[in-house]
Amino acid sequence: MTRKEIKTRARQTVKKHYMMLVMVSLIAVFLGLQSSSFDNFVRMYSSESVGTAAEGKTDTRVAVGNTGLVDVLNQTMSGDTEEGRQLSEALKEEIERSGEENRILGRSRGALSKIVNGITSGSLFVMFVSGINSLSGSKNLGSLILIMLAFAGVLGFNFLIVNTYTVISARMFLEGRIYDKLPAQRFVFLLRVKRWMKVSLAMLKYTIYQALWMLTVIGGVIKYYSYSQVPYILAENPDLTGREAITLSRRMMRGHKWELFLLDCSFIGWSILGACTFGLSEVFYSLPYQSASFCEYYVRLRGKAKESGILGAELLNDRYLYERAADDVLWEAYMDVLEWEEDTELQEERPGGIRRVLADWFGILLGSSQEERAYEERREREVRLGMLKDAAEGRMYPGRLSRFPEAAKQKRVETFHYMRRYSVWSLVLLFFIFSFIGWCWEVSLHLVLDGVFVNRGALHGPWLPIYGSGGVLLLTLLNRVRSSPVKEFFCIIFVCGMVEYWTSYYLEMVYDGMKWWDYRGYFLNLNGRICAEGLLVFGIGGMVFVYIAAPLLDNRIRVIRKQVLVWSCLILLGMYAADTVYSAGHPNEGEGITDYEVQSRFPDRHESAVWEDQQGHYGTQEGYICWQ
Repeated sequence: MTRKEIKTRARQTVKKHYMMLVMVSLIAVFLGLQSSSFDNFVRMYSSESVGTAAEGKTDTRVAVGNTGLVDVLNQTMSGDTEEGRQLSEALKEEIERSGEENRILGRSRGALSKIVNGITSGSLFVMFVSGINSLSGSKNLGSLILIMLAFAGVLGFNFLIVNTYTVISARMFLEGRIYDKLPAQRFVFLLRVKRWMKVSLAMLKYTIYQALWMLTVIGGVIKYYSYSQVPYILAENPDLTGREAITLSRRMMRGHKWELFLLDCSFIGWSILGACTFGLSEVFYSLPYQSASFCEYYVRLRGKAKESGILGAELLNDRYLYERAADDVLWEAYMDVLEWEEDTELQEERPGGIRRVLADWFGILLGSSQEERAYEERREREVRLGMLKDAAEGRMYPGRLSRFPEAAKQKRVETFHYMRRYSVWSLVLLFFIFSFIGWCWEVSLHLVLDGVFVNRGALHGPWLPIYGSGGVLLLTLLNRVRSSPVKEFFCIIFVCGMVEYWTSYYLEMVYDGMKWWDYRGYFLNLNGRICAEGLLVFGIGGMVFVYIAAPLLDNRIRVIRKQVLVWSCLILLGMYAADTVYSAGHPNEGEGITDYEVQSRFPDRHESAVWEDQQGHYGTQEGYICWQ
């Protein structure tokens, strides 16, 4: 196989799994495993900072980089915790000030802002060191522990993640050569085969050998190519020790170092192009292309080693990394999955028209029957066996045929099925249940934080419709993505963000700018209507709602007699409609509900302590009297 043939096959692999392989290479760049002009450009831009010193005091300013944080850590680790505390407080004030100037990156309110500010200003590290020092009575023990923890953290990260990722990347490219599907779950294949720690130890030995040879300069270059096949060897056989993998790589590369060097040099043109495009061409094409070419070279070298009978080549025996399994072999390994697939082809007749559209697209039932219960169980099983179907049909790597079969997780049979459809009356009742739960959450939060009971929301009844309508939308609009929890999570964040933003905008338009919530000052907020902190909470809560709470509640709703269920829903809808009509003219407002316009200027003071005169001057009660 010539270099031209190697590169042709590499381009085919990249084309087949473009987005996944770009992501694999991008992670390698940020872990420092691949050199890129893009990474160098980002590091150069991030290293810019602004800082001045005058009159013995440090004026710490927030810049693109983290120079202020570095100063705090340097002072703290050197034992001067007081100076570190002063620097961190100055940095925190500057961070909050800059956050107030930026509507989106607010940093003065919210739990997420406190966490981000504590880390970026170094105050959390200062508190840790001061606490250790005060408990031990030593001035330097806290700094010493912090240094040791930082050192251990860096070593642990490199040992468990950075070095091991080289093997994961090699495995992804090897599987991508043959199979049409390369799911993200393959990133953790070492965990699935319970070989992560063993591979980490093997790669640690490989790294130590490389580092020692680099001290000899010329020997380092030679051994770089001599040991170059170690990640691929471990990707194929993660049971090998570091010494075994290094020895096998050395034997395979004997007489081929110059060949691999020329293949490496053939990408110089791509490196020049990457420098001219600030690394964008490398990230989006040439790096995955280069990795796929080296992967093809390993496959060629492996074939030669097995043909020539090199000692140790027999250990490279993962057959189905290089060829697809025959249908009869797959049938034997995945008989249960294929038999289930045949059973599902014999489906009962389903209704057509609007009833079918509502059921298939939005998960809404206009009736309930035994057939629908059977459908739920079948859909739940389909989700659990979805990935096995791809392997059984030869579209992805068949884990059951590996020498290291992935540990099958023992999944208990759930008492509920989240891949279900909900009746109209069930959705109505779920709307009111979650509107009430949302109201209880908001009221309890205000009661705990301020010690005052406040009837939250624009309506007067014990419900917040934004929670109920959001829950119903998650069950209906996202019915088609419910089988994929990752997609569901991000879609929940998007839907909740749209609902909260639109509701805030609508209320402000209808009630002359009156606000029922305001996130200005929160980290990553948009016009004060939505913020990252709230959306993350909604995302997590939405997952609990969709996959646990709603199915369990629906089980209880289904046992209610239909006549009782229908009348309960009609009564609740009537009460809700009356509340909506009344609140249109007399909205629920007042302290703790709609006082955000003033409170946002004084986030640290209670509304009752803030005064405003007719000219729009704000201040505390005491300050207002003095001003008069």
